[in-house]
Amino acid sequence: MSRIQKILVVGGGTAGWLTACYLARTLNGAAPGSIRVELLESPNIGLLGVGEATFPSIRGTLAAIGLDERRFLVGATATYKQGIQYVNWVRPPGAAGADRFFHPFSQPSQRPGSPELLPYWLLGGAPEGMSFAEAVSMQQRLIEQGRAPKRLVDADYQGPMNHAYHFDAACFARVLAEHGQELGVTRHLATVERAELDESGAIARIVTRETGELRADLYVDCTGLRGALIGGTMQSPFHSRRDVLFGDRAVALQVPYARPDAPILPFTRATAQEAGWIWDIGLQKRRGIGYVYSSRHTDATRAEEVIRRYVGEQAAGLEALHIKFETGYRPEHWRRNCVAVGLAGGFVEPLESTGIALVELGAYLIAHLLPGDLDDMERSARHYNQMMVARYERIIDFIKMHYCLSQRRDHAFWIDNADPASIPQTLQDRLALWRHRPPHRLDFVTDLEMFLPCSWQYVLYGMEFRTDLEPMRSAYPQMAAARREFAMIREMAGHALVDLPDHRTLVEQLCREHVQRTAQREGSAA
Repeated sequence: MSRIQKILVVGGGTAGWLTACYLARTLNGAAPGSIRVELLESPNIGLLGVGEATFPSIRGTLAAIGLDERRFLVGATATYKQGIQYVNWVRPPGAAGADRFFHPFSQPSQRPGSPELLPYWLLGGAPEGMSFAEAVSMQQRLIEQGRAPKRLVDADYQGPMNHAYHFDAACFARVLAEHGQELGVTRHLATVERAELDESGAIARIVTRETGELRADLYVDCTGLRGALIGGTMQSPFHSRRDVLFGDRAVALQVPYARPDAPILPFTRATAQEAGWIWDIGLQKRRGIGYVYSSRHTDATRAEEVIRRYVGEQAAGLEALHIKFETGYRPEHWRRNCVAVGLAGGFVEPLESTGIALVELGAYLIAHLLPGDLDDMERSARHYNQMMVARYERIIDFIKMHYCLSQRRDHAFWIDNADPASIPQTLQDRLALWRHRPPHRLDFVTDLEMFLPCSWQYVLYGMEFRTDLEPMRSAYPQMAAARREFAMIREMAGHALVDLPDHRTLVEQLCREHVQRTAQREGSAA
């Protein structure tokens, strides 16, 4: 029996180093060095430092690889993210009605013995005019007031409010590279010239310009959108979903704060535009702002005009970065002894921040599906591919829901997104069911979903979707109890506003602690 002894991750950046760290920590936890993890990255490819947003799963991943939270905050210039605020998605600017809604990360409140609150919100049990997110969770009120999700005394990656992070992607990759080498990952700085196959069609070796041949039992392709190994060498085809999600371009700016103590948004702001949407992410020293747009509905020149108008006077003199991408995935992420992680395997446009979460999932699946015998590689590959394809399709449905429920008809982009021909049948079926009953956990297959049922609910009703429960009112007899719960949530939010610190204040305190602890350790060592 031939056991896997060595894994070579090809490509650095966030995808490569996060995967290498996870594999090194999880595969060698009990017996260090039993499986060698190496990483090959080019010394000539720079990293993009755009503001990156993440999904709450990142906390578990960073804890699993043993990265100190304060070290992460300092090294990646990271801040906290507690959800997404959507502006002008339901209707165009200036139209009558609410102009924004929240998708918070915390689940709706449901104490033991109390009723599920969604049906009672739909039946009018919450205070008049209160959004679903505000009625069932205190998190919206907290982030509107600029609060952090945790306190100084809370443990790493823990806190009262569910959260993720914003960070500089290039800085994050450097932190991971340092940590990965501490975990035993061998780093090769070399340029890939070619990958050579053996007689079975598997990768036999990677040939580099500087260090010659590198061999492994499993090759992990983290080479980004080009998919040098999985697409170039292994010829695994790419399945485009641009028929569903039209965004295929972005233009980004790095915008300094007007003053050093400027408030940091504890959420991502997503503002709808004529041909897409603008992300606005607060880092420690600057904002990362980008316009995701459809090249079918506008061009790069107009897109840059739109983002500069959004930023205002601060955009003067800033260099714009233009990015091309396409939503889709490779049905075969894993072929023979090559598996793609991150952009090499697929990409869903940046709304809801699924990019790094899919990297996390890829690393997790490799670690837990890795065969004990090389002869079982094909079985692991089939399982991996099934899981990844299902995850991509469900994410695409969720992202499409944001667009197709919009009432905007002011530009062709929004009109085309409402066209049933662009809406997957799976999503159409769900929406039809939810006209007469709200989304329920039984509508979702847990292991295949990235988004919990409450995320679907927050977006669905934030977009002012109508579910008619009136004919079933008698099935919900706990209206008085539900009203008490709505009142309790408002009261508890008031207490939490006092208990939780300002976002910037907490970030700066945690960073100072890391600097002080590092200085103390270095002083003791000297």
